[in-house]
Amino acid sequence: MLIRDARPADWPRIWPFLRRIVAAGETYTWDPDVSEDRARTLWHPAPPGRTFVAVAGDGAEDTVLGSAKLHPNQEGPGAHVAGASFMVDPGHTGRGVGRALGEHVIARARADGYRAIQFNAVVETNTGAVALWRSLGFEILATVPEAFRHPAHGFVGLHVMYLRL
Repeated sequence: MLIRDARPADWPRIWPFLRRIVAAGETYTWDPDVSEDRARTLWHPAPPGRTFVAVAGDGAEDTVLGSAKLHPNQEGPGAHVAGASFMVDPGHTGRGVGRALGEHVIARARADGYRAIQFNAVVETNTGAVALWRSLGFEILATVPEAFRHPAHGFVGLHVMYLRL
């Protein structure tokens, strides 16, 4: 597996699993019916934001296993704290893709001069992600009760998670 900056040619390999994950309505606060154009805009933040892909393949026809984005969590005086988002193709879960992307984003955030990373909305029922982020040093600062309407669990909390770099 290689993690690199996303290229325009990667989008057609990101969009199918991104659409599937968002449409499921279990882990992202995005509109489940997000259009492809809106999703591309959200997933590729303007500089200094960055988008990454975890790939397997020969370099020409890489299989995109997952993707992440890193960007300032706020503007202006809050821009020294990063925000990030992650998606792993459901066909490639359980293979360390999320951990590799997480480690890469943490290292990149440090190299880019961020002082911390804050996740604003980690769905509390997404226990795999919560466990992964905790294992990488993130702490839960707060949980906003009933802030997410899960299709199977009803109203559940959203964790605000934080890692000082």
